[in-house]
Amino acid sequence: MNVQAKYQTTIDQLKSQGIHSILTQFCDIHGVAKGKLVPVEHLQEWVEQGAGFAGPSIWGTGLPRFGARSEYYGRVQMDSLRALPFMPGVAHAVCDGFAGGEPLQTCSRQMLQGVLQKLAQRGWTLWVGIEPEFFLLNKSADGQWQVADREDRLDKPSYDLKAIHRNAAFLEDMRSTLVQLGFALQQIDHEDASGQYEINYRFDDALAAADRYMLFKMTAHAVAQKHGLVFSAMPKPLANAPGSGLHFHLSITDAQGRAVFADAQGTLGLSTQGHQFAAGLLRHADALAALCAPTVNSYKRLATSHSASGTTWSPVWKSYGDNNRTCVVRTVAGRIEWRLPDPSCNVYAAIAATLAAGLRGIDEALVPPAPCDEDLYERRALGRLMPPQLPKNLDEAINALAADNSLRHDLGEAFCDAFISLKRTEWDAYSQHVSLWELERYADAF
Repeated sequence: MNVQAKYQTTIDQLKSQGIHSILTQFCDIHGVAKGKLVPVEHLQEWVEQGAGFAGPSIWGTGLPRFGARSEYYGRVQMDSLRALPFMPGVAHAVCDGFAGGEPLQTCSRQMLQGVLQKLAQRGWTLWVGIEPEFFLLNKSADGQWQVADREDRLDKPSYDLKAIHRNAAFLEDMRSTLVQLGFALQQIDHEDASGQYEINYRFDDALAAADRYMLFKMTAHAVAQKHGLVFSAMPKPLANAPGSGLHFHLSITDAQGRAVFADAQGTLGLSTQGHQFAAGLLRHADALAALCAPTVNSYKRLATSHSASGTTWSPVWKSYGDNNRTCVVRTVAGRIEWRLPDPSCNVYAAIAATLAAGLRGIDEALVPPAPCDEDLYERRALGRLMPPQLPKNLDEAINALAADNSLRHDLGEAFCDAFISLKRTEWDAYSQHVSLWELERYADAF
């Protein structure tokens, strides 16, 4: 079959499903989905040239306002085409970013593929299981954000079945839509904060896992809006409750399909390379925080604050341990759970950086600290010596990324420079903001 015939066959298949348009979706440097609708008839153009966008209109491209490289082209990945249940007549397509006919260096999806190519040269494959946590919010009559379910106020809300019953229509709509989109669902539960839920689905290879999470968020936004709700990936919308994480379960297989990290006879069930990978994560954790926890609000989650439920899962300290949720690296069943990311991250950039740091650990034969076999919150309460803490705010994390020359080299200077510049602007804006807390505390105090 020639190229044009292949495209025509795909077009005919899509039209037979009632598809008339393609939603060409990419993400900006912040990890926010962007795109446009284009007619399915011109599929070959969207694949080979790409759908065009004004480059400077997209956060973080670094493209100029004129010239051959001022246009951003999102090239459709054919294998990602699938009908969107919540947009009848429309097929979703993931896009790679190009400019001037070349891969765009500030495209996070292209960046992830670059790191994965280095992994493939070893004959290895990275598998990632992503755990999306999120809140269901809305606005009150006076414009204040609040938990949408006003009856969701148990002291310890984890696994609250009454809240699931009250929100069954939304959850069933999510379940049905995700299944139609090919998600292999594993569980849906109420998490440890009022209005907080988690939907788990099967792991995938790293690039597919990142694409799937972007599709998950797009679906959740659409389904929530349909039910008069707001899907929120804000890490910590409630001051006195746990925040939302986006934990990565990581494993690598070699060319023969053998688990690189696993060793039943090894400490924590990990191989030497598994420990080295963990050591790389801990060595570069401060810089990784900028990409895995990229907002001002992220560091409200990454704090040792009290939780109304009496429980906090915040991974504050740079440590690792077997099935230890108080560590930023948790080992379980011969794989590594990286607990630093939150749902505000650019998932492509976060996975790329995580992999690059772990591979550094292997290549430099890094040795991690002694595994932690105790609850670090209890250890702190006893006043004992603690492991080093993660950055306490976005400014510290951004400065750490700027100073981590090896990680920036592995990811690409163009992306890192653009990201650091935008995030420094964000921090400056936050630093200049006068909050209600400040006014109430200081306005008439002196």
